[in-house]
Amino acid sequence: MAEIGSGRDLMDAAGIDFGTTNSSVALVREGEPVRLASFPVGRESPSFRSVLYLEQLKSTHGARRIHSLTGPDAILRYLEAEEKGRLIQSLKSHLSSRSLTGTEIFGRRHRLEDLVSRILKDLRKSAEGQFGIPIRSATVGRPVRFVGADSSDDDDFALGRLREAFTLAGFEQVDFEFEPVAAAFAYQSAVARDELILIGDFGGGTSDFSLLRVGPGVMRRGQRPEDFLGNSGLGQAGDAFDARIVRKLVSPALGSNSEARSLNKLLPAVPAWIYANLERWHYLSFLRTNNVREILKSARIRALEPGKIEALIALIEEDLGFQLHQAVQRLKFELTRNESAVFHFRDGSMNLRIPVARAEFESWIAEELHAIELCVDTLLKDAGVSTSKVDRVFLTGGSSFVPAVRRIFATRFGEDRISSGNEFTSVAHGLALRAADRIHRDS
Repeated sequence: MAEIGSGRDLMDAAGIDFGTTNSSVALVREGEPVRLASFPVGRESPSFRSVLYLEQLKSTHGARRIHSLTGPDAILRYLEAEEKGRLIQSLKSHLSSRSLTGTEIFGRRHRLEDLVSRILKDLRKSAEGQFGIPIRSATVGRPVRFVGADSSDDDDFALGRLREAFTLAGFEQVDFEFEPVAAAFAYQSAVARDELILIGDFGGGTSDFSLLRVGPGVMRRGQRPEDFLGNSGLGQAGDAFDARIVRKLVSPALGSNSEARSLNKLLPAVPAWIYANLERWHYLSFLRTNNVREILKSARIRALEPGKIEALIALIEEDLGFQLHQAVQRLKFELTRNESAVFHFRDGSMNLRIPVARAEFESWIAEELHAIELCVDTLLKDAGVSTSKVDRVFLTGGSSFVPAVRRIFATRFGEDRISSGNEFTSVAHGLALRAADRIHRDS
């Protein structure tokens, strides 16, 4: 790997985990432990929210310019603004789409790569300020399979766009590494013997798996191609779980199953596409249009359950998408610890209290769980490795907390073979170690 910045030690190695929901940066210097950048969100956090907020500001002369904020500052400004701008998240999920080249914001066209680069540039600058060195090169994580990718060509296309975004953000050298392989490097730094491990990395948009040999012996001789037995992944993870909660729990409380009378017929009260926008909280602001207002006003008059449509109107008009998302996250967290929990969303004029059993939630995400099972089983089969040959399963990422996800691995490998690391920073930590390893090999 090339030098990270001019005029300083070649052994400074940076790792960047640009995630669908959160991002993190790690640095390792020779003879020192890995350091993680931290970001203020009311408290110091190693995670930087992968969001971008764009707004129009008016000068004293009446001219308008577009102002952008990223990370925690973007969310804070979005929540405080009376006249909402455009909050964009999950940009990584669109990299494989050839049809989505960009979007128009305030009358100007913005390419997807340019939007991603704005987040990466601020992430880089914040890390540079904390580490006290320029960061121009890094080892960067990538999913095994990008969201929406149906082929290796799609993955290559997404990777090319991501590389361009890093270049636009001021990076001169970028090496990519599979995210689960990076997590393996983090795990490897703490093991006492060589092992064959299965890594499961669960992000916001993707679930990725790698099967490889790690350990002190492997580190001493250097990683070889035969140590990597296989990779597999699918384009769904935590965001898909959240969407299921909204679809199965929240939307019915807001009238998704309600009917309205029209010419002596009973029809759905509200078009389904409106509820689809609730499943991604940052889409909610797109519904604050005159067209949607007229649709909902008419629906409320004709609906058999007008109170539910009134609640939907309140959610949209008060722009409570972020608060709704936080409530969904709280429910998911409570269900990891308890067999049942209460979904409680009280904000503005909204007040929902709905009990949920863990078994009910697991039935909602059954399709996603089956896809994860199939992905893991296919990886083992293609690698010609039986479950008994796997020494350890290392799970990382937020959704690795979900009991039904963990049960997939406990059933196949036994609970005693499952380990977890820092679920939100293992990948960045491992990427920095991977960067250092490459520097050693190249020097």
